Amino acid sequence: MRRLRISAISYLNTAPLMWDFEQGEAARDFDISYTLPSTCARALAGGTADIGIIPAAAYAEIPGLQVLPEVAIASRRAVRSILLVSKVPVDKVRKVALDTSSMTSVALTKVLFEKWLGGGRTFTAMAPDIEQMLAGHDAGLLIGDPALKIDRRRYHTLDLAEEWIRHTGKPFVFAFWAVRRAALPEASPSLDLPAVFQNSRDHGLEASSLNQIAHEWAPRLDISDADVRNYLTQNIHYHLDAGCLEGLQLFYRYAAEIGALSAPPKLQFVDTTKEVAL
Repeated sequence: MRRLRISAISYLNTAPLMWDFEQGEAARDFDISYTLPSTCARALAGGTADIGIIPAAAYAEIPGLQVLPEVAIASRRAVRSILLVSKVPVDKVRKVALDTSSMTSVALTKVLFEKWLGGGRTFTAMAPDIEQMLAGHDAGLLIGDPALKIDRRRYHTLDLAEEWIRHTGKPFVFAFWAVRRAALPEASPSLDLPAVFQNSRDHGLEASSLNQIAHEWAPRLDISDADVRNYLTQNIHYHLDAGCLEGLQLFYRYAAEIGALSAPPKLQFVDTTKEVAL
């Protein structure tokens, strides 16, 4: 038996998920590191991490993973932290700079353009600096905390989750916890992994926890405590429920159709032998 290695994401939207690992005793059973979503996925793919909160798109590309059930970073309305930021109206956009921190947001951008906003755009990977992005492009994709800090009065902006929901009527799932199947036999048999991560989320969403998170994060992002609480409770949906699974199924299908992802994967969940075909 050994301590499983968790690769987590250092964004505000993961703070409630990490509550018991940072404020409680869950960390004693794991080794934890923080990184970007795309790097987290690479750590799982390379075997340097055992558990990671990975972009939903990464699950389609990494074999041998199982999903920890019921926990997600999703949205059922505007998400605020996944934005296409443009210096021209969206229908005039031709060249797009992509923040490649998350495979899912990149794939979603391509799906939205190909399905509903008009194809034929040129996409270029860039670091998430909007001024540099817009110096040579019409628009830039920003995710996570950089998107929350954007002054949207200065630009044309498109909230990608809101646009997806407008066209499909389905929630959008950005990320979820996944575990390398090969690492499961090495975990302590006393660990109920799904319960550990579900309980951490639940404790992180308690009012007192949200107040503490808001107090710590608001100065970092230069937004108000109320903005932080509203974002975590209104814009982010933390449950991988039936509606989210339907939205995820549709995303995988559309992304595969336009070549942004390989064939839609089958989801396998920890502690279940049932496969959900997507």
